[in-house]
Amino acid sequence: MKDMTINITKSNRNKFTGLLLLVSISCCLVGGNTHAADWKPVPGHILTKWASQVDPKHPLPEYPRPQLVRKDWVNLNGLWDYSIQPLESSAPEKYDGQILVPYPIESALSGVKKPLTAKERLWYHRKFKAPKLAGGKRLLLHFGAVDWEAKVSVNGKGVGEHRGGYDPFTFDITDAIKVGAENELVVAVFDPTGGFQPKGKQNFNKIAKPGGIAYTPTSGIWQTVWLEEVSSSYIQTLNIVPDVDHGVLRLTVIAANLKPGATVKAVALSGGKAVGKTSGNAGVELTIPIQDARLWTPDDPFLYTLTVEAGDDKVSSYFGMRKIALGKDEKGITRIFLNGKSIFMAGPLDQGFWPDGIHTAPTDDALRFDIAEMKKLGFNMVRKHIKVEPDRWYYWCDKLGLLVWQDMPNGDGGTAVGKDQDGVVRTPEGAHAFETELKAMIETHRNHPSIIMWIVFNEGWGQYDTPRLTKWVKNFDQTRLVNSTSGWHDQHVGDIVDAHSYPGPVSPEPETARAAVLGEFGGLGLGVPGHAWVESNTWGYRSAMTSRELTRKYLDLWRRVWQLKNESGLCAAVYTQLTDVETECNGLLTYDRKIEKVNVAQLASAHRGIIPAPATFVPIMTTAKKGSAMWRYTFSQPTDDWLKSAFDDAKWEQGACGFGSNISTNRIVRTTWKTGDIWLRRKVVLAKADLKTIALKVSHDEDVEIYLNGVLARKSGGRNPDYEEVDMRPEAEATLKVGQNVIAVHCRPGKSGNFVDIDLISEQQE
Repeated sequence: MKDMTINITKSNRNKFTGLLLLVSISCCLVGGNTHAADWKPVPGHILTKWASQVDPKHPLPEYPRPQLVRKDWVNLNGLWDYSIQPLESSAPEKYDGQILVPYPIESALSGVKKPLTAKERLWYHRKFKAPKLAGGKRLLLHFGAVDWEAKVSVNGKGVGEHRGGYDPFTFDITDAIKVGAENELVVAVFDPTGGFQPKGKQNFNKIAKPGGIAYTPTSGIWQTVWLEEVSSSYIQTLNIVPDVDHGVLRLTVIAANLKPGATVKAVALSGGKAVGKTSGNAGVELTIPIQDARLWTPDDPFLYTLTVEAGDDKVSSYFGMRKIALGKDEKGITRIFLNGKSIFMAGPLDQGFWPDGIHTAPTDDALRFDIAEMKKLGFNMVRKHIKVEPDRWYYWCDKLGLLVWQDMPNGDGGTAVGKDQDGVVRTPEGAHAFETELKAMIETHRNHPSIIMWIVFNEGWGQYDTPRLTKWVKNFDQTRLVNSTSGWHDQHVGDIVDAHSYPGPVSPEPETARAAVLGEFGGLGLGVPGHAWVESNTWGYRSAMTSRELTRKYLDLWRRVWQLKNESGLCAAVYTQLTDVETECNGLLTYDRKIEKVNVAQLASAHRGIIPAPATFVPIMTTAKKGSAMWRYTFSQPTDDWLKSAFDDAKWEQGACGFGSNISTNRIVRTTWKTGDIWLRRKVVLAKADLKTIALKVSHDEDVEIYLNGVLARKSGGRNPDYEEVDMRPEAEATLKVGQNVIAVHCRPGKSGNFVDIDLISEQQE
């Protein structure tokens, strides 16, 4: 299926080419001195490779609505005037400068990169020339998405208002325009990003600096704005439902101003050849027979073309024939079935953030890249995490073959009080906003075959009335699975029982009517200098020092995932996450998408259940679990040279590993350490064979620093109750030599007890 971009009929080519040119020129010239040549991304953070490909005259020029395509349209993306004013102020007489639409004002690609507070309003302004409308035609103004409240006027006349940061909206501006003349378009935006509105991972408090799992917010226009000329009667929406069991496509056409007696005609095509057709009334369900349907799967994402006519209007679309349902396997375990066959789903968490565009991908190629990269990594699904994407993202999932679990962005703050309590109390305004946008999300994207699950709540984030809302979603869209709550707190409703575990993995118990999935796990962190949002204070749930270590740990996790599939009935696993996001460095790719941090071929095999045997390590020293190696130690702050090889530690105490006060089934304490920091030193003799592939085995509580021959080898924060095989910094590894070496350790006390135990290990080569 060809990509859907601007396609103008020959009869209208000159009119729309001229209109597009005028629109582009007016965008660059009206309301300021900035021209397209002067636009550039605001520096300060990393950029993707696609940032240099953004054309300020025609940013994101692709047709934005691939499942309801008309040939005649005009893209209004480009440079607009903007101004930030106090909330109660009227439209400005003079604008602050120009902003590149549709990139959020907080983004580098907007050319502005300024915050918008809850006490301010963002004003947009541009001019456009309207076409001459013959034969009663209408002119529609479309917005892909504006975060959060938008008030729109044309030539000083209000044409409509919309609330909701993730869904498209349309205004008929025919009666407000000056036909064939220049028109003024003004959009006023209010975006508090706090309180009751659905917002996902955007920083809840826009005044505070983003950090942790709260990222830079998106305000204002962040998806394509466009004009579309339509007939007086026209198709508004299509509801496309594949019915694999009966071999038909169920189609409902919603049309505006259709004349009495007018019929709807629809044709399904494969390779340009008609394979089924129907006709009938708008607003009622029609069926198109699809004999011997070629079913849509991740391995064979076949799409049929669909053309629909209603009155004088004609649109093109597409669909995939597929069925998603629950069923029982040969052992009686509840599983997820695609097209009647059990499928195990392996995928990443994808948050859809970009370092240069925040919510908005720099280009359509960038949008496609993420889906293609997930396919390259061997994933067959993705969980789109508390963000709703532009329609073209789902189009690429449809076209390339990637199953989608779609989250609803969370609403106002607060979490459920207990495991079995649905304890958040919503304000009427908050409930209305959440449920309105939930419905809009489903209505907007329900035709995409790639989407096979709706997720109502993420964990306890703003969770309320879970049974009622889950039932509503299930009734509203009976063709998909519904996950009431990914993670905690489970209200025992819906099609899925979902656990989160870091690093994991774990599996909830499958139920008679619910399949067991692991909605989040992993989070292994590896910062890559030069490709991070910040060069310090990046974090992951567990850290890795090298790509080799990250890959090894990742394969260890997936080895256990496949065991859980076979032993416990696990049906899917979602790894956190596809890319780094701001201070989080737990992506398989860096935030700028320039570096793959893992061995891609090995991961692609692992996601299909083909994983090499785990690495085998031979101890060089010993841990407390295997012996009682002696160390020098002190609880008193030593001099700065304590970590160097030549330091004299003769006056330090001697004790056997491990050191600590927190005894558990996985730890053995031989030397008591109760309060304050501890410093350790030990001499170790290495043979030539030891130096081939050397690593560390570490358990610590809490932060630990490890030095080899005076050079920092490893620094790990937080608590690690298990023993991990971890790599060391290359510069420390380079100091190791045959003969005597010195290992020095500093560990801080933990909140729930202290522990540290270190070993040098050598990976056994095949």
